[in-house]
Amino acid sequence: MKALVKYASGDGNVDVLDVNEPECGPNQVKLKIAYCGVCGTDLHVLHDSFPNYPPVILGHEFAGEVVEVGKGVDPILLGTRMAGLGASSVTCGRCQFCKMGRFIFCKSRRGMGHGVNGAFARFAVLRTDQLFEVPQNCSMRAGALTEPFAAAVQAVTEISPVRIGDVALISGPGPIGLLCLKLLVAQGIQTIVAGTASDKERLEAARQFGAIATVDVSKDSIAEIAAECTRGAGVDVAFECAGHPDSVRGCLRSLRAMGHYTQVAICGTDINFPIDLVFYKQLAISGSVCYTESTWRRSMQILAEGRVQLEDLVSAELPISDWRKAFDMCAKREGLKVLLYPT
Repeated sequence: MKALVKYASGDGNVDVLDVNEPECGPNQVKLKIAYCGVCGTDLHVLHDSFPNYPPVILGHEFAGEVVEVGKGVDPILLGTRMAGLGASSVTCGRCQFCKMGRFIFCKSRRGMGHGVNGAFARFAVLRTDQLFEVPQNCSMRAGALTEPFAAAVQAVTEISPVRIGDVALISGPGPIGLLCLKLLVAQGIQTIVAGTASDKERLEAARQFGAIATVDVSKDSIAEIAAECTRGAGVDVAFECAGHPDSVRGCLRSLRAMGHYTQVAICGTDINFPIDLVFYKQLAISGSVCYTESTWRRSMQILAEGRVQLEDLVSAELPISDWRKAFDMCAKREGLKVLLYPT
């Protein structure tokens, strides 16, 4: 089968290659992949700025249909539409974090798309505990977005103390930022979204998705717009989804006294920021990395209830053979979410 493979360490060294179709072992299922989303992590693997173990098939945001089951798996799963939690492919199962259900902090962890083979391919194999059925009211395109959606669900509904009546700020209108926006709007939270001049299309999408205001930081101050929207008080909670030093500083300056700051994006380098604001405003700061299995269950319930729609985030669908174009679109922040499908 054709698959997008990181075939050697170093910058680049990614291409579509012919690889063997994966075998379905005991307690595993084989998925026929419908779609797999392009993520910033895929670009980091491409440029070797994220840990990876080549040769490895890229791709970790996916949905597909069960076409084969291994020994010990109920055949009733055949034909079921599933999304996959690829981040837990390899864990030790013994450390304190595994026992807590916080597998993401396991030192032995390897995830699909960088540590083990991922889903930019015709087929992928997973354990049954990694599978979550795509709700009937969701398309397979929406199903491929459940992985980043779960990350947003944790940040908004589990890490951050958001209540109806609050005003929130999202800095960074990429796919994760827009998913956070959708969750906040579904809860009745007034939300401001900030981005740069190159985010024009994404800021327009934010307005369509229910943002009460958008900020082009090349023209206006996040803190000033936040003050205008809150009668000078500042926002109750800020989600930093851009991973940029200016975004971090803008979020901290926009918060009210005793507000809450949640770091959702990776900055990738040490930064300078006004730490005294944390002291003088008595701010609470949290980080939100990935999710747990329980987060995935919550995410699927939210989708099944129809509270949040994901379909309108998909801006392009391309064959795996056009992966360079898809990666370039992601790097240039063109469109919203790009999906690849197998060929």
